[in-house]
Amino acid sequence: MFTVLRFLHIIAGIVWGGGAIMMNLVFGPAIGATGDAGKQFAGHLMTKTAFSKIMLGSGLTTVLAGTYLYGINSSWFSSGWMMSGQGVGFGIGAVAGIIALVFGFMIGNTNSALAALGAQIQGKPTDAQMAQMGALRKRQAFVTTGNTIFIIISIVLMASARFFG
Repeated sequence: MFTVLRFLHIIAGIVWGGGAIMMNLVFGPAIGATGDAGKQFAGHLMTKTAFSKIMLGSGLTTVLAGTYLYGINSSWFSSGWMMSGQGVGFGIGAVAGIIALVFGFMIGNTNSALAALGAQIQGKPTDAQMAQMGALRKRQAFVTTGNTIFIIISIVLMASARFFG
């Protein structure tokens, strides 16, 4: 069971972390820089492919399998191992991963709100629509940055915690 969970945790983590980092640091800026073509690409990626489902599934699998693995290693959150260097490293990495997952949900909600607003706009946007668009883009920048930072923290700690003593 431990081996299967570890395999799921690692593979799902690679898919989730790699997908998020590529989207947040490469595809997202390219989408923003290419105007209408970028919007078409983003719309297709989010609505016509399994990208969102893959990201959700891999994020949830990573966190759930990781929680179970941490539970096994810590005698269900009751052993002194949790205060060891390794236990602390994995624990902080786990918290960072959970925070990244929350930011991921926020990204999805923000993208949905942007898509809904875009569908409402016919022709030139009103001042109110422009203000709403600006607020959503500001929120999107915040949650994307948070997601990227916490995924990187989680990856670094998960990859190195076993060397913390």
